[in-house]
Amino acid sequence: MDVFSLDSLWLFLIGGLAGFAGSIVGLGGGFIMIPFLIFLFDAEPELIIGTSMAVLFVNSISSTLAYSRQKKIDFQSGAWFALLMVPGSIVGAMLAEAFSGKIFYVVFGLFLMAVSIFLLVKPNQPVRNFLPATVTREFTDAKGETFTYSFHRGFGMAVSFLTGFVSSLLGIGGGSIMVPTMVLLLSFPPHIATATSMFTIMLSSLVGTISHIALGNVVWMQALYLAPGAFLGGQLGARVAAKLPAKTILRILAVTLILVAIRLIFK
Repeated sequence: MDVFSLDSLWLFLIGGLAGFAGSIVGLGGGFIMIPFLIFLFDAEPELIIGTSMAVLFVNSISSTLAYSRQKKIDFQSGAWFALLMVPGSIVGAMLAEAFSGKIFYVVFGLFLMAVSIFLLVKPNQPVRNFLPATVTREFTDAKGETFTYSFHRGFGMAVSFLTGFVSSLLGIGGGSIMVPTMVLLLSFPPHIATATSMFTIMLSSLVGTISHIALGNVVWMQALYLAPGAFLGGQLGARVAAKLPAKTILRILAVTLILVAIRLIFK
C-alpha cells in the first residue's frame, strides 16, 4: 500500500471515528478530527479548521437524518437557535485566519480539556428556576415516549450565537456548549438535546463551511476522504446513542482527549 492510499485510509477511519463519537454526544466530530489532522499533516491552522468544518457539515447531515427517523429532534427550537448560530459562525470563520499556530494549539487544547470534563461528569439534572420560561414544547418520539419541557428561548438564542462563533472559529461542532446549556439551563431531556444539537450544528456548519470555502480554507483532497467516514460514523453513532448507555465509551474518550489536549498545549 503506497503512502497516498495509506493516508486515504487513515482519513476515512478518522472521519468515521469523529462522526461516531460526535453523534453519540451531540458535539460534532471536530474535537476528534482536528487533533489527528494536526499530528498527521503539516498545514496552517485555518486549513485544518476549514477542512474540519466541511466534514462536520457532512457528519451533522448524517446524524440529523438518523435522529429525525427516531423523532427526537425539536425542529422548532433548533430553528430558533440557528437564527443566531448562523451569524456567529460567519464571524468565527472570518476570525479563524487571525490565529497563529501556537495560539491555535493552546486554545484548542484548552477547549478539549473543557469537553473532557463535560464528558466525564455529563450531568443531566437541570438547574431549577434558572430563568422564567417563555415557551413550552411537547412532542412524541418514534417509540411513543412523550417529552414536555419549558425554557427561556431568548437565553437559548443568545448562547447559540456564541456556539456558532466557537464552532466556526475552531472548526468543531458547537455542541460542547449547546448540549450542556440545553440540558442544565433549558431543561431539555438529554436525548432530545443531543439530537437537536446535531440539527442546529447542521444549519450553522453549512454557513461556516461556505464561509471557509470562500476564504480558501478547505483542503478538498482530505475532506473527500474524511467525509464518507464521517457520514457512516454519524449514522452508527445515532443508533448506538438510542440503544446503549455510552458512559464507558465517553469516559475512555474523555481520558484520551485529556492526553491529546496536554500534547497540544505543550506542542
